[in-house]
Amino acid sequence: MTLAMTLGWLATVAAVGSSPRPAGTPARAQEVKVTVLSTMLAGDPARGIGEWGFAALVEVDGRRFLFDTGARPETVVRNAEELGIDLATVTDVILSHNHADHTGRLLALRRSVSARNPAALARAHVATGIFWSRAGQSGSAGERNGLLPIKAEYEALGGVFVEHRGPVELAPGVWLTGPVPRTHQERNWSGSLVVKAPEGDLEDTIPEDASLAINTDQGIVLVSGCGHAGIINTVEHARGILGGAPVHAAIGGFHLFAASDDHLAWTAARLKAARLGHFLGAHCTGVEAVYRIRELVGLPRRRAAVSAVGSSFTLGKGIDALALAG
Repeated sequence: MTLAMTLGWLATVAAVGSSPRPAGTPARAQEVKVTVLSTMLAGDPARGIGEWGFAALVEVDGRRFLFDTGARPETVVRNAEELGIDLATVTDVILSHNHADHTGRLLALRRSVSARNPAALARAHVATGIFWSRAGQSGSAGERNGLLPIKAEYEALGGVFVEHRGPVELAPGVWLTGPVPRTHQERNWSGSLVVKAPEGDLEDTIPEDASLAINTDQGIVLVSGCGHAGIINTVEHARGILGGAPVHAAIGGFHLFAASDDHLAWTAARLKAARLGHFLGAHCTGVEAVYRIRELVGLPRRRAAVSAVGSSFTLGKGIDALALAG
């Protein structure tokens, strides 16, 4: 069976629906490390460049996933090289949502590694809604979905998209949330676009926004790209998938940079109730928002920091914020 046939078969199986909840005790990951490869700040003067975007390498018990791909052509490729990370060993990509600052380098990354490993970055996991067309509220011409213009080319390069309608276990203890229910009114989107959903034209709330929830003995390690569904909606959905476990760590973009003081206070109270243990806020989280969450949740400095390129969270060790935010 060729690579394309194998990946196509896997895509068909996964797209049928969500994996069932595991019988008995859910699987728990033992070794987890999340390393940020794209965000605004460069935390080490010798390594890395910043950009408005997000990407992270997620390593769980020997499996590696690339979560989002950054924005500019060379950012993630260069940062991975300077950090000593070989992306040719990564087969699976998770795309949190359709925006170009999270999907824009998918093609460049696939091209950079496919010659050394034809299976590298060849399978991209997405949630339902990511391929729906977007247009401006004013009816302005041109496709506004950042992923659609590159979908066919990625597939021509041997890549396969695996679409998930609900929560799915990608590896033991590693769950993709699928689309997140909007229980609370966390309005984390611009409102400037219309999405062409099956039921008609609707305000684009980024319905496909999805995160990773990794189940561990200490609790959930949550990885988010932008958190357009809302950090609390995402946390509660992840806890529902994993039996109400506490949130041991939240890492990534959570779109709080423009949040009001009242909203940050409400968010922090909910995170405290979820027993948030570590907070590494990247990308659109916002610098001030990280500090406010840290203060209001009552986390010490070593357990809550602004993320930089190369910063990381390791299960059992905590956050390595590097020199800039350490």
